[in-house]
Amino acid sequence: MALDVDTPVIFNTDQGSQFTSHAFTKVLLDKNIKISMDGRGRALDNIFVERLWRTVKYENIYMNDYRTVKELNNGLKQYFEFYNQERLHQSLGYRTPKEVYFS
Repeated sequence: MALDVDTPVIFNTDQGSQFTSHAFTKVLLDKNIKISMDGRGRALDNIFVERLWRTVKYENIYMNDYRTVKELNNGLKQYFEFYNQERLHQSLGYRTPKEVYFS
């Protein structure tokens, strides 16, 4: 089990029945893990994160042959600098996140 390798301080999820069951929460609480749950009906919030990671995978990870965690970290750092400062986003009116944030 992943919790045998490392234990997070907080576990965040939505309020789906699989995550609110006594059996599931007991495993976390027995390891003194704090439980954080998104508000009811907030499942759509995950869409933005899922879209971001899809973009990261297709525009960076799948196109590079990262061989070490250090290479991956460096590659992701460079990609997110590009993503935020140079890449135009349709949903932002073809501006960068940096332009939108600082305007």
